[in-house]
Amino acid sequence: MAFDPVGVDCWIFDLDNTLYPPTTRLFDQIDLRMGQFIQNLLGCDATEARRVQKLYFHDHGTTLSGLMHYHATDPHTFLDFVHDIDFSPLAEAPRLADRLAALPGRKLVFTNGDDAYAARVLSALGLSGSFDGIWDIHAMAYRPKPEMAAYTGLVEAFGLNPQRCVFIEDMARNLAPAKALGMQTVWLDLATDWGDRAKDDAAIDAVTDDIVKWLDHALGALADPGGLG
Repeated sequence: MAFDPVGVDCWIFDLDNTLYPPTTRLFDQIDLRMGQFIQNLLGCDATEARRVQKLYFHDHGTTLSGLMHYHATDPHTFLDFVHDIDFSPLAEAPRLADRLAALPGRKLVFTNGDDAYAARVLSALGLSGSFDGIWDIHAMAYRPKPEMAAYTGLVEAFGLNPQRCVFIEDMARNLAPAKALGMQTVWLDLATDWGDRAKDDAAIDAVTDDIVKWLDHALGALADPGGLG
């Protein structure tokens, strides 16, 4: 398999650890806030909260989904709490902004976070004007990636032709549903502990460890079809 950008008219990007590097450790802050939320909710210690948090994440796609399923947690309350973090580790990304602006067609953010959080991340990165829409956990009716409903809802809401879409994501397991719908897929392999879990090589068309360099490659191929070889 090889990625071919010719004919792509919608470029879909994950948010966390895709549009910014995991070295910012932004999600570490969110992780701690989730643990604190669970401690407050269940009246347990940090060790038990950690166990519950990761169990729900692996079994339900997100910690929030597990909390909603087992504890009827209000998603807005949870998301407001866990996203009350310091965004200063994020730096503006002008090189990424330039490449996004050069891509033909629409650009969308597809995130298991919420739109308010996504907007703050994009603002900190200097990417507020780079995207045409955000498909977030509220829009998914709290059925997150990798549930197929999250993907079909995105396709329907934005009137997409999956065969003309590409999805770029750092968690390999989230690429399989996109591939099943007919999208091209790119795995941003950043050598994280979670990135390759449940990886299906058949669902991945391209692999990169640098999103800007990969976009340069894609733009070069669009300028010279066949350049991706």
